[in-house]
Amino acid sequence: MRLIRGLHNLRDQDRGCVATIGNFDGVHLGHRAVFQRLLAQGKALGLPTTVITFEPQPMEYFAPAVAPARLTRLREKVAAIADDGIDRILLLEFGPRLAEMDALDFIQQVLVDGLGVRFLLVGDDFRFGNNRQGDYALLERTGAELPPKQRFEVANLQTITHDAERISSTRIRELLAAGDFEQARQLLGRPYRICGRVGHGDRRGRTIGFPTANINLHRRISPLRGVYAVWVQGVADGSWPGVANIGRRPTLAGTDERLEVHLFDFDGDLYGAHLEVEFALRLRDEQRFDSFEALRAQIERDAESAHAWLICASRHSSPRLPLPEQPKPSDIVQHAFGPKHGIDPGERKRFGRDEPASPDSEH
Repeated sequence: MRLIRGLHNLRDQDRGCVATIGNFDGVHLGHRAVFQRLLAQGKALGLPTTVITFEPQPMEYFAPAVAPARLTRLREKVAAIADDGIDRILLLEFGPRLAEMDALDFIQQVLVDGLGVRFLLVGDDFRFGNNRQGDYALLERTGAELPPKQRFEVANLQTITHDAERISSTRIRELLAAGDFEQARQLLGRPYRICGRVGHGDRRGRTIGFPTANINLHRRISPLRGVYAVWVQGVADGSWPGVANIGRRPTLAGTDERLEVHLFDFDGDLYGAHLEVEFALRLRDEQRFDSFEALRAQIERDAESAHAWLICASRHSSPRLPLPEQPKPSDIVQHAFGPKHGIDPGERKRFGRDEPASPDSEH
């Protein structure tokens, strides 16, 4: 798969393709249905497939204060599209030039002169061009009226549904905000994860026994906020259990949005590691506490709850990494962490080491 950043990087061999246009945030099952239709059309015509997308997304340019949360970073989106077998992605910078471009100019400069599109697949509600003047009807009419060697066909894909509900990025954001990760997984076709590289924190979490890996979000808005039970990939083979916080840390007067993850019974330096955090259960909203001690006590309760839930969940599904065996459900909370929380040394050896250590801050 080739990523083309801007029209100026198009080559002569990039002309002549089947294409689709959109934000494709989250790359959910609806998007994947579009890609499969595009791949089938490309095979039938003997042409490569091209996905046209934008960075930033149009709403982030026009109204950043109310732009929807990103389900995926650009890097994640590109990787997911590539996994579906698409040949090329044309990434267009959405700035003043593109925002003010007339719809007919967009067709001519991007679709005709730039890509030489022969088949275009878009939703019937697709709008483009200055003041959103372009629509499906304009694409269809213009594509048919061009000189024969430049003509392109336009088609739309019917709405993709799951359990009679339209699959959309908006709906997935709503499900994530409500903590319905199972339903979100069904619409995404995979568990919801946030990926990123671990950076330095302010090390406050370490002072209260809960060091956290601070993952750079690199996004304007997170679709999640609060405290969650999580599985983390990138630490060791399989997935490692933990508890995570996403938010601004109101108790510490934080201003930037952070993802902080405490890994249960982990001993190691994670600075610079690329982690994938899979969200399993929403525990509570982020909140402000009257004292640092009250915050510490709540973090301990959150960690116990997360660990208990992950133990129960692992018993009903394929385990990620071995969690400490518990003699009976009523003992789960009392046996939640390590020596400080009641797990005997033999059980600890199955799970991790003695003292967690990683770049940290706090929830």
